[in-house]
Amino acid sequence: MAQRVATSDGAAKKTSRVRVAVRLRPYMGGEDEKDEGPCVRGLDSQNLEIVNWRNATETVKYHFDVFHDEKTTQQEVFLSSVKPILPHILTGQNASVFAYGPTGAGKTHTMMGSSDQPGVIPRAVREVFKLVKVKADEEGWDYSIGMSYLEIYNEKVLDLLSPSSQDLPIRENKDKNIFIPGLTHTTISCFSDFDKQFVPASLNRTTASTKLNQRSSRSHAILLIKVVRTQRAAPHRKQTGKLYLIDLAGSEDNRRTGNQGIRLKESGAINLSLFTLNKVVDSLNSSAAVRVPYRDSKLTRLLQDSLGGSSHSVMITNIAPEYKYYFDTFGALNFASKSKLVVNKPFTCETVAVPAMPVKRARDDHTAGGSGTEPHKKKQKDERKTEQDCSSPSSSFDSLSEPSVMDRLIALEKLMMNCQDKDKLSMLKDVAQSRKEIQELKEKQKEFENKAMLFRRLDGEKSSAKHEPSFKDNTAPLQRKQSAATKANKQQAVVQPLQVSQLQPLQQLAVVKKTSVCVKKKVKTISDQVEPPDGKENLVETGWEFKLDTSVLEQSRQKILHVLNTGSLKELKGLQQIGDKKAKLILGWREIHGHFLKLEDVLTIEGMTAKRFSTFMKVNHRQDCNTNKR
Repeated sequence: MAQRVATSDGAAKKTSRVRVAVRLRPYMGGEDEKDEGPCVRGLDSQNLEIVNWRNATETVKYHFDVFHDEKTTQQEVFLSSVKPILPHILTGQNASVFAYGPTGAGKTHTMMGSSDQPGVIPRAVREVFKLVKVKADEEGWDYSIGMSYLEIYNEKVLDLLSPSSQDLPIRENKDKNIFIPGLTHTTISCFSDFDKQFVPASLNRTTASTKLNQRSSRSHAILLIKVVRTQRAAPHRKQTGKLYLIDLAGSEDNRRTGNQGIRLKESGAINLSLFTLNKVVDSLNSSAAVRVPYRDSKLTRLLQDSLGGSSHSVMITNIAPEYKYYFDTFGALNFASKSKLVVNKPFTCETVAVPAMPVKRARDDHTAGGSGTEPHKKKQKDERKTEQDCSSPSSSFDSLSEPSVMDRLIALEKLMMNCQDKDKLSMLKDVAQSRKEIQELKEKQKEFENKAMLFRRLDGEKSSAKHEPSFKDNTAPLQRKQSAATKANKQQAVVQPLQVSQLQPLQQLAVVKKTSVCVKKKVKTISDQVEPPDGKENLVETGWEFKLDTSVLEQSRQKILHVLNTGSLKELKGLQQIGDKKAKLILGWREIHGHFLKLEDVLTIEGMTAKRFSTFMKVNHRQDCNTNKR
């Protein structure tokens, strides 16, 4: 039995604020068009200032956890911002590092780097292997490391380790953890294994050239490193930590990038997801209890743990010093300033394997293996079969009364006694909850067994009453008499037009059909709760066409067909069962398909079912008869 326990590290804080680092890339090229130099400059290791666009003589100052100027190396960025959060994933907690900023500001260079200057991703993975090696030598734990790599392109989740895969769904399990079913997860044992998987997968990422960036990322890339450690000795605890390394695509101003066609569509999807990310941060910082729109975008859905979730998070905001990037840089700094107020609540997620002790079950099996037990087994099998025939749901609860449940509870109590003092209270609560659930299930079992006995009795009564005539299952006398009267009246209403002369068929038809409708309404008022015998009502209703004279019926059908093919909106609405909406649908059908060749073509109109068509024909025949009578 495995149980999920959420425990907090005693030395760590219960909450963790999102750490924000800002990195300023070097000034590229000569002075820009305005000949004013850079618009941003650093003041110290935590502060910077940017020119105020409302008043060029003033500056706006920002304070962050770390500020990296244009001379900062990749090693310094990793050591000061990323390395401090990596040990958490070895204790069953989550950590996230993601790069944010406008296009061309150096996000991919910060995360990926180059062969000479590796970025955050290769340095972080190498550090994880170092930490695992040290911990494995010191402690009694076994470690396993795996990786997954995906991109979000045009709001589609694509597996970079398996390029042939299609759009993958995003799901949430019962523990509120986000996962992607079908995503490739590869086990790696050293950094060279990681490099063999990561480098070819990175080439599968979607990139393109724009006016501002020769190799612009057209998707958000997310690398997941999962570290699972299992305790060698009892109680064999298992802890799972995850490291998310995220390279976001940059926000783009299409007036400056010159995006067209597919590039414009990609830019729209990128800007929309980043706008949703901005809304998530605003909602988390709001003092009012508002909905956090994680589900509005697949990016924010996957970042749910990183922002306001259970992760230690670091955001590296990349900015550019040129004036042509001024508004993009200004917006990125404002977003970074809001993000540092977001508070996460990390916890350790571990499972404890409780060994099952099937001692009594083995003893029962041994006793059942003796002589003279085969007839007893056959009798038990017959009893189970009888209970299934009686539709007894209690068979699914038979396993609740097995002694193994109590054995597991005893093992759980023994485990609780061996645990540390800080875990005793939580384990005691779990035992009490388990006992309560077992007691409730036993009560349900008794209730289902009582129902099974009742089903057996009913089944015995049915089998004894099989030879009795079926019509002795009496219905209410009032219903039976009313049904007979209705049947007699309807037969009179149907047969009567066939006995009149051919000079007055329409008048008699109109009178008779009105009588039939009245009888029908009278029957409904008398027996509202009892349905008429199956088939009798429909038999009379559907056979009304055969009771009319063929020439009269054909003449009426042609007249209705003529109105359907040539009638205006007003004339179509003059037909019974045809309202304004149906009339417009008929006019639209005629414009597309032409005239109706036969009346049955009306069934292709939206909302016109076979039952409605029958009613439509009947009431319009009646209206035609009344018109001819006048």
